Amino acid sequence: MITQEQFDTEVKMIIANAIREDVGDGDHSSLACIPENARGKAKLLVKDKGVIGGVNFAKKVFAYVDKNLKLDVRIEDGAEVSYGDIVMYVEGPSQSILKAERTVLNAMQRMSAIATKTRMFVDLLEGTKTKILDTRKTTPGIRVLEKWAVKIGGGENHRFALYDMIMLKDNHIDFAGGITKAIEMTKEYLKDTGRNLDIMVEARNLIEVEEILKSDGIFRILLDNFDYEDTRKAVKLIGNKCLTESSGNINEATIRYYAECGVNYISSGSLTHSVHNMDLSLKAVK
Repeated sequence: MITQEQFDTEVKMIIANAIREDVGDGDHSSLACIPENARGKAKLLVKDKGVIGGVNFAKKVFAYVDKNLKLDVRIEDGAEVSYGDIVMYVEGPSQSILKAERTVLNAMQRMSAIATKTRMFVDLLEGTKTKILDTRKTTPGIRVLEKWAVKIGGGENHRFALYDMIMLKDNHIDFAGGITKAIEMTKEYLKDTGRNLDIMVEARNLIEVEEILKSDGIFRILLDNFDYEDTRKAVKLIGNKCLTESSGNINEATIRYYAECGVNYISSGSLTHSVHNMDLSLKAVK
């Protein structure tokens, strides 16, 4: 997983790039008709239902745009919200409020959608030992926000990127010449480079599970597109030798069944790539 320092750096870069993209050489709409010394107040209004996400990110955006902006947060990240709820008030220079508005709304609408979908999956898994994981199927450039939203919704993060875990998938295995060879080469690579990374290996069938188990030091086995029966058999084969993860077109109708097969984790790309943004708006308080 990424460190707190890496996380903070990613967030700062996202904010700087978002404001650069949106503002350019100036918010000329505001500059044209709002005096520089004008002050105002706005409320962040919920026009939907779900789990709110991105409140703490919004705090960082407002602070980046203008440290003179004052926030009065009424609802924190992870809370369930409904139509008409007011998440926060922001008060200060009117031009600054408008400069930050779209970046805050764009991020919070998406983060809230992800948090809401994650919470739905978490609720479906209640009473099992299985936890829901995200994937790398994220929007380029804002991965840290989407994975942050998964945590807000009660899920857990998979590896952040290609650099913080070894994950030997089908293509790695095929290009390397087989499972055992891929694992052996990986261990040698980690030794030669002095890296301490967990090794995860994907299995496409029970025969591959058996082959993976012949190698020591495997952190987790990914059971990709297994049916329920083979998932149960794989979990029994693996026992306590390493952790297990199910993946592959698992949705709200099937997730509970896979969890009841005994896997430790279920990963779903749909948490981040298939959500409908929550409807939020920032309205001036007169």
